[in-house]
Amino acid sequence: MNSHVLSRMPPDAVRTLPQLLAWRVGETPHAEAYRQFEPASAGWVSATWAEAAQHIARWTSALATLSLPRGSRIAILLPNGLDAVCIDQAALALGCVPVPLHAIDNPGSIGYILLDSEASVLVAATEAQWTAIAAAGWTLPHLRQVVVLQRDGSSAGAAVSAPVRLLSDWLAAASAPSGGSSGPGEDDLAAVVYTSGTTGRPKGVMLTHRNVVSNVRASMSCVAPHAEDLFLSFLPLSHTFERTAGYYLPIAAGCCVAFARSVATLGEDLKTVRPTVLVSVPRIYERVYAKVQASLAGSAVKAWLFERAQTIGWRRFCRRQGLPVPRKTPALLDDMAWPLLHRLVARPLLAEFGGRVRVAVSGGAPLSPPIARCFLGLGLPVLQGYGMTETSPVVAVNALEDNDPATVGRVLPGVEVRIGDNRELLVRGPNVMRGYWKRDEDTAQALVEGWLHTGDQAAIDNGRLRIVGRLKEIIVTATGEKIAPADLELAITADPLFEQAYVVGDNRPFIASVVVLGVAEWSRLAVGLRLDPRAPASLRSDAARATALERIRGLTAQFPHHAQPRAVALTLEPWTIENGLMTPTLKLKRNNLQARFSDLIEAMYHR
Repeated sequence: MNSHVLSRMPPDAVRTLPQLLAWRVGETPHAEAYRQFEPASAGWVSATWAEAAQHIARWTSALATLSLPRGSRIAILLPNGLDAVCIDQAALALGCVPVPLHAIDNPGSIGYILLDSEASVLVAATEAQWTAIAAAGWTLPHLRQVVVLQRDGSSAGAAVSAPVRLLSDWLAAASAPSGGSSGPGEDDLAAVVYTSGTTGRPKGVMLTHRNVVSNVRASMSCVAPHAEDLFLSFLPLSHTFERTAGYYLPIAAGCCVAFARSVATLGEDLKTVRPTVLVSVPRIYERVYAKVQASLAGSAVKAWLFERAQTIGWRRFCRRQGLPVPRKTPALLDDMAWPLLHRLVARPLLAEFGGRVRVAVSGGAPLSPPIARCFLGLGLPVLQGYGMTETSPVVAVNALEDNDPATVGRVLPGVEVRIGDNRELLVRGPNVMRGYWKRDEDTAQALVEGWLHTGDQAAIDNGRLRIVGRLKEIIVTATGEKIAPADLELAITADPLFEQAYVVGDNRPFIASVVVLGVAEWSRLAVGLRLDPRAPASLRSDAARATALERIRGLTAQFPHHAQPRAVALTLEPWTIENGLMTPTLKLKRNNLQARFSDLIEAMYHR
């Protein structure tokens, strides 16, 4: 008998996020709600739902002392943790609108968002963060208060005149709540979330309480969380995927959320916390996959065992899901071989994720087929989904018993989709945004007769949604051929030698690529080519480029000839949010990459 208890759906009367929290606190006040690492005690500490509500009440009282008008924007620049939850919930309780910011976004971008959103309050982790924002030169006339968790005096003399207060002082000065606020309505804004801005300034997406709560309900009906589930939160709460699936959904389901310390310690936190639910982007799976591939190098036996486990595990997965089974090997033989392969190969891999993950949702970008095949074959239940900030964000997701990784699953209940001109996916439903903040023209272009134009190309196969490309990211070569660069980039990064890839070729005679090499894999390759891996000139050598291009051609062999890269440039410098080459949601900033590597790109086409 299954001892797991499915979480109860919130009643229909729960229509706003403050109502959702109040219902949860009333339902399970003494259950564990949040868990985070405290450096002072060097240990993990927990808070129950009742204790979390008490913390939130203090923050609400402190925010109420500012007497802000309803609808005022509250900017939040905090790492994931109970403090971020408290200011988010305090803002919502007073009818204000959270504006989540990415904790490692650059100061200039944050300053722009503060100005554009007309934020009244900024809550930041450190005074140094605020100092860097103030130094970016933006005039912020609406900003009335800056609250920081840590002070260092660095903001003295800052050009922006907003007063800065230490969080502990701000909370201590708060009076008891008056109880005068009636809370927001379901059509009031629950957030203004700024999109990544891959090619220009980010836009503020206006999401209402109806948008978010409806998406939480629909997601719960598909993923079916258990009341005992434990989430590990590591995607930034400025990412709508994490806000809905990793923050508000656990409130609805009554699950505990543990906050990872950092991406750098994620591997250790996975093994310590041992979550049952992961909400992640493909990059996390790619890193584990690359680590596994690197561990197989030099051992033919290990590589053979791993491949056998993947192949047999994948066939078993396909049989369970009713998918076409490659190579009709008798199921009995696969089942007989599996216990040994599971012990030798699958179990150590699953241990990298803590050893008890029962749901691993992947979204934000497509997961490459080789990586999906690897993890699903070895027993990690990865469910790909599709969504965007403008849809709160989930539109479709696979389910544990109905999982086709070649698709992003079935559309959520209550959400409608259709295929428009040029195969563009259109979405309509209660989860679709109100519009873009102060951008009526952009809103009118995106929302036409209630249908959101996603900019993604899609197909519907047997009731499942399949994303096939991106309208705005299509390369048109000088010969008129059209290529989706993201598909090529996914194929290239399946090889652990290539950590990141950027494909170019617009108005060019052929496709080329700039790739970031993994340091360890590059060192092995360079030694084999009799090159010095530490010498910059080695990356420009004909031997290194030819070897890399040969591997890329093998990885892209399934693509049409005109889509296969014919030149490559090599670099070791990773593309990150900090250096402006990735968005906060880990998408390539193509315009910035084009500018950064313009000389290398020109050299490829003139070589």
